[in-house]
Amino acid sequence: MRRFAFSAYLLLATFAVHAQTGTLKNGEVLRGRFVQERFLVGFSKPVVSEGSFALLPGFGLIWQAESPFPVMTVITGNGLVQSVDGSETARLTASRLPFLPRLYDMLSGALTGNLLALENEFSVTSAADGRFMRLRLEPKRADAASALAIVSLDIFIDRFVERVEILKPGGDRDRLIFKNQILHKGEPTNAELRALGAAK
Repeated sequence: MRRFAFSAYLLLATFAVHAQTGTLKNGEVLRGRFVQERFLVGFSKPVVSEGSFALLPGFGLIWQAESPFPVMTVITGNGLVQSVDGSETARLTASRLPFLPRLYDMLSGALTGNLLALENEFSVTSAADGRFMRLRLEPKRADAASALAIVSLDIFIDRFVERVEILKPGGDRDRLIFKNQILHKGEPTNAELRALGAAK
C-alpha cells in the first residue's frame, strides 16, 4: 500500500504546481512523456522507467508506464487503480488511502487557481534556478511525511513542470523528467475516458 500511496502523493503534488504557471484550465488536457529515475543507496545505476501521462482537470490523472513493464495508474477522486494489459491488478479506494481525497482536492483546487489548497498540505518556498523557477515542497503533516517517507520535493518549472526531484530518508531519491508536453483543448479521448471510467 505504501508504494501506491507514494505514487498518488507524488503525482498529485507534482501536477498541482501547474497552477502556478497558469497553464491548465477546465476543458484542456496536458499530455506528455516522462522518464523516472530511482537512485537507491548502494546501487551504482538508477532504476529507470519511461512512459506517457495525461492530466485532465475535472477528470483525473492517467500515468502509463511503458518500460521496463507496462503498468497503467489512474488516479481520480475515488481512489487509485493500477492495471497491466487491461487487467486490473490493484485498487485502492479513498477510504484505504485516507489522505488521498484531500490531496485530490488540492490538485483540483490548485488547477482552478486555489493555491491555498497546496499551501495547506506543504511548506512551499520558491527561488530562481537558471531558466527555471524551483519550488521546494515539504509535507506539513507528520502522518503523510512518515507514511510516505518523503523529506522534500523540488519542482523545476519553465512553462510546464520540467523536472521533479524527490528526497527520501536514508538517502534514496527519485527524479522525474517530463518531455514533449502539449496542452490540448477539448474532451478526453475515448481511451482516456475508458481508463478513467475503470477507476470509478
